Amino acid sequence: MASYHLSVKTIKRSAGRSATAAAAYRSGERIDCLREGRVHDYTAKQGIEDSFIVAPEHAPAWAQDRAALWNVAEERETRRNSVTAREWELALPSEIDAEERAEITRAFAEQLVERYGVAVDVAIHAPHREGDQRNFHAHVLTSTRALGPEGFTDKTRVLDAAQTGGIEIEAMREAWAELQNRALERAGERERVDHRSLDAQRESAQERGDALSAEELDRAPEVKLGPAANAMERRAMREAEAEGREYEPVTERGRAVHGARQARAMVRELRERVELARETYGAEREAGQGRVSAGLAALRAAAEKDRGRESDGQAQEHEDIRERLSRIVGREAGEEAPGRETPAQGRESVRDRLGAILDRSTPVEVERDSELEQDPENEREEHEKEQSRERDRGEGWSL
Repeated sequence: MASYHLSVKTIKRSAGRSATAAAAYRSGERIDCLREGRVHDYTAKQGIEDSFIVAPEHAPAWAQDRAALWNVAEERETRRNSVTAREWELALPSEIDAEERAEITRAFAEQLVERYGVAVDVAIHAPHREGDQRNFHAHVLTSTRALGPEGFTDKTRVLDAAQTGGIEIEAMREAWAELQNRALERAGERERVDHRSLDAQRESAQERGDALSAEELDRAPEVKLGPAANAMERRAMREAEAEGREYEPVTERGRAVHGARQARAMVRELRERVELARETYGAEREAGQGRVSAGLAALRAAAEKDRGRESDGQAQEHEDIRERLSRIVGREAGEEAPGRETPAQGRESVRDRLGAILDRSTPVEVERDSELEQDPENEREEHEKEQSRERDRGEGWSL
């Protein structure tokens, strides 16, 4: 599933960092730092999918030489606590191919150049061989000064000032979300990313009546593992795989991240099943089926999703999903067992569930027993309902 990430950091001398070292590491190249007299050689680094430089139209020719660019940037700053570069770290959608990833990252770099007049050095990294194989990402280094025909000029204070920095970064966050979503649309993917905060996204979902999305977004932001915890969790994953057992997180942060990801996956699975139920209901109604029959078919389709690929070891997990689905469509814990429902109770519970599935603002109308007895069409529906219920009981999904 596509997820959004954009963070902005600074390369500060006061933290013992340099633009030359950062550029060499991210691009997997060798850069001799003239200011420090050090050699930064990362030519053995693997996993670099692409790298390129984007500079203003009238920039000097040396701006396309990575070593020259960052040595000049270092030379231009004279203070010992100078910020010599800014890094934009971007998560890239794994659902698109390498060419599309490079294209949208270049487009983002061009927007940075156009907006701030800086030089931009891009390195696209593939996932770590022992990590999440969806973790394509880009490191985008930008100069902290505008680059003109004569070289570096003024500082980009608009990104540093408290009054304007947040506004500028939020604008670029939105631009990055738009670039990703257009790429996902071109790739035929339904997933979209959202640059807004979880609170803002949840409020938007509530306003449009999407209870499932609102529930999924009712969570704290995911904790960042950090290098040390990440290394420990990777080692635990390797050991679990070698021993043929399920991976269990070994750090507190790892457990928090693992639990959060499992919870999000569960909600996504439930949402897919409810959407399938809604689509099935609509198709059955268009085919001439009654409300009750269409509703039963919808619930059965949701419960049987992916059953063909289910192994014996997944049976309990599938049963748990059924229970979650039943709660979402209206069944509450502690209700009378479905097999013991009276006909009137059965009709009432089906009405409530269909109302939840279809997001109806008013309940589905169900005729009284006396009316059902006089209507041949409703008698036929009642007979179909009883037959479907018998089949469902045999499959472990009764109403």
